[in-house]
Amino acid sequence: MKGSVRIIKKELKRVFGNKRLIFSMYIMPVILMFLVYGFMGKMMGGMQQDIVEHTSQVYVVDAPTGMKEALDACGYSNGADITYMSADEFSMQKGELEFKLKEAQIDLIVKCDADFYNKFESYAAPTDAIPSITLCYNSTSNYSSRAYNMFNSVAAPAYKTVLQAERFGDLNRLVVFNINEPELFEYESKKGTQFLSMILPYMIVLMLFTSAMSITVDAIAGEKERGTMASMLLAPINRSEIVVGKIVSLAILSGLSALCYAVSMVFAIPLMGEGMGEELDLANVFGIVEILELIAIVLFIDLLFVSILIFVSILAKDSKTASTYAVPIMLIVIAAGIATMFSAQDTHSIVQMAIPVYGNALVIQAICNGGVDFLGFLASIGGLVVGIVIFTIFTTKAFNSEKIMFNA
Repeated sequence: MKGSVRIIKKELKRVFGNKRLIFSMYIMPVILMFLVYGFMGKMMGGMQQDIVEHTSQVYVVDAPTGMKEALDACGYSNGADITYMSADEFSMQKGELEFKLKEAQIDLIVKCDADFYNKFESYAAPTDAIPSITLCYNSTSNYSSRAYNMFNSVAAPAYKTVLQAERFGDLNRLVVFNINEPELFEYESKKGTQFLSMILPYMIVLMLFTSAMSITVDAIAGEKERGTMASMLLAPINRSEIVVGKIVSLAILSGLSALCYAVSMVFAIPLMGEGMGEELDLANVFGIVEILELIAIVLFIDLLFVSILIFVSILAKDSKTASTYAVPIMLIVIAAGIATMFSAQDTHSIVQMAIPVYGNALVIQAICNGGVDFLGFLASIGGLVVGIVIFTIFTTKAFNSEKIMFNA
C-alpha cells in the first residue's frame, strides 16, 4: 500500500500546496452560498411584501344590495381601490377595462348578474335560478392573482354570510357540528423544516457531483492528456495501488469541498427562508445523530461519484471528452434530486432508499423532517457501497488495459 500512500500525498500536495485552489475549492463556495441565498431571500421576501402592500384596482359591476357594506365590513376594501359601476357604464368601457386587465393596469373585474338580488329574494325551489358573480383577472399578474384570491377567500364568503343571515335569520341553526382545533402529533422543533427538506437533498447531491467532477476530470483525463499518467503507469507501482490512491485522494479533496458546500447550504438556506417568511431553527432540526447521519451520507455519495467519474475519465482521451461523458450522468443526478423535491410520500420502502442517489436524497429529506429509520439508513449506505465496489472493479480493470490507458 506504499504506492497508494504516495499517490494520496501527491494529490493532496497538489491542491493544498496551491493557495488559489484552496480558495476556489473551499473558501469561495462558502462565501457564494451565503451571498446567493441571502440575496435570493431578500429579493423573494421583498417581492412578497410588495404584493401584500399593493392596493388592488378592482371594478365591481352591478353590485347587489349589501355587497359594498359587506366588503367594507370584512376589510377587503382596506386593501383595494374599488370602483362601483352600473352595467351600462361597464358596457361603454368594457373594451378599455379588459385591455387594462390584460396589461396588468387593473387587477380584477367583478361582474354580478343584473338581477342578482331579485334572484336571491325570489328563490323558493331547487329549480329556481341562482344568482352568480363572474370574476375576471389576469393569471400572469401577481397583483391580479392576489386580488382574485382575496375576493374568493374574504369578500365573497363575507357577502354570502350576509345573504344567508337575511334568508335564514339565526345562522347557528345551519351549524350541525364544529371541528375543534387539531391535535398535531409533531415535534414543535421540526416546524418549518418542509422548506429545508424540499431543497437541501437536491442541492447536496448536485453540489457533490459538480465538486467531484471538477476535481476528478482534471486529475485523471487531464493527466492522460498531459502525459503524466503514462509516466505514473511506467513507475514501479502496482496499478491497483494507483486506483486506490486516486480514489481515496480525490474522495478526500472533493469530500472536503462538498462538505463546505453542504455546511454552507445548511446555514445559508434559512437566510432565504427567512426572507420568504419560513422560520427555521437549525439547532432544533439537526441533533448529533442527524449530523452524523448527514455526514456519513455525504461522504459515501462523494465516494460513489468519485469512483464513477474516475472510470468515465479513464475511458476519455482528454478532459473535454471526459466532461462530455459526465453530462448524461449529471442529468440523471439532477433528475433523482428533483424527484425527491416533489415526492408526495411520507414513508419510503427499504428498496427505494437503497437506490443510489435517489434513495440517498430521500434519506437526507427524512433527516431534515425529524429522523430516518435505521434500517433505511443502512440500506441507503449499502446501496452506495455496492456502487462504489462495482465501479472500483471497473476502474481497476481499465487501469490494467494498455489500450485504454495509452489511448491505443
